[in-house]
Amino acid sequence: MTRRLLGLIKALALLACLIPLVHLLTRANGLGDLGANPVQEVLHTLGKTSLNLILITLVITPLRRETGLNWLVGLRRILGLLGFFYVLLHALTYIALDQGFAWKSLFVDVTQRPYITLGFLGLLLMVPLALTSTNSAQRRLGRKWVKLHRLVYLIAALGVLHFSFQVKVDISEPIFYSIVLLLLMGYRINAWLTRRNAMKKAMALNRDAANV
Repeated sequence: MTRRLLGLIKALALLACLIPLVHLLTRANGLGDLGANPVQEVLHTLGKTSLNLILITLVITPLRRETGLNWLVGLRRILGLLGFFYVLLHALTYIALDQGFAWKSLFVDVTQRPYITLGFLGLLLMVPLALTSTNSAQRRLGRKWVKLHRLVYLIAALGVLHFSFQVKVDISEPIFYSIVLLLLMGYRINAWLTRRNAMKKAMALNRDAANV
């Protein structure tokens, strides 16, 4: 794949990921309906979009390995940054519109309401990933960069829990997101075990060859 074509795909991915925000803004400007509780609708849309994007970034690795489409890795950064963008908008909406910058109330929520605590922790963990998303940061950190960005697994789990704890009636969506996350993590664990077993077999063969 050429660099120009990959750039075009990235641009299309960016535009596609911004559709939920544009639709939300359109509804908020009177061209649609945000329902009986507009702030909650905005919070729900932004939060769910961010969770979708985070999980999509986790889909890229198994999809690349199974299809051989290595160019998919080029989409991971932009999807991750857009996920952070939506999480940030989600948090700012909660702070400004839902709580009205009532810092004491915010402190109580973060420290005493589990789903708020999980969401806030997920946001904090995403900050270093966003700040180190550049090529220069990846080169500078080396293997530490890989270890740091494995935090995305914890962030995804926190996101699913944050979403699940809010649902009180229809739990079908939280169950769906939980199953998706478990499948993605199961794939990675299986791949890790397969690599480890292959390394053990290779080491054993080398020892046998050395003893001949």
